[in-house]
Amino acid sequence: MDKKYSNYDLDNLDIQILSILMENASIPYTEIAKKLIVSGGTIHVRMKKMEELGIIKGSQLIINPQKVGFDITAFLGIYLEKGSQYTDAVKQLQDIKEVVELHYCTGQYSMFAKIVCRDTAHLRKVLNEDIQSLTGIQRTETIISLEESIKRQITL
Repeated sequence: MDKKYSNYDLDNLDIQILSILMENASIPYTEIAKKLIVSGGTIHVRMKKMEELGIIKGSQLIINPQKVGFDITAFLGIYLEKGSQYTDAVKQLQDIKEVVELHYCTGQYSMFAKIVCRDTAHLRKVLNEDIQSLTGIQRTETIISLEESIKRQITL
């Protein structure tokens, strides 16, 4: 990170820029500039600063998994044999494409994962053959999601 940005605080313009982009990440900077009555260069400079600070981690295209044949979303509580195996377990889980989120957490689980699968047979295969066979994973508990009711970014 550049030292000149180390104490950077978001101001109202930054928050407005982020809010617009969180609604529609594909909107051109020139259009944001028109809405906020500033120059396109200002938007570009502000975005660059926020990227360098790690406030913006990137942008992505979001696909509805169900529309492309992945009908099962499940959450997986993962118990490790030893907490020291966390880093190795993460590396192994990164290779399983059905794992779309992974969290190191407190509570009864060592890790909590979100996985997407085509159907129950696919889920069984991912659990039994891919995840539970990994070195360091003692056991798992699966919770199948029936519906995603809320999914959103934080509000600024």
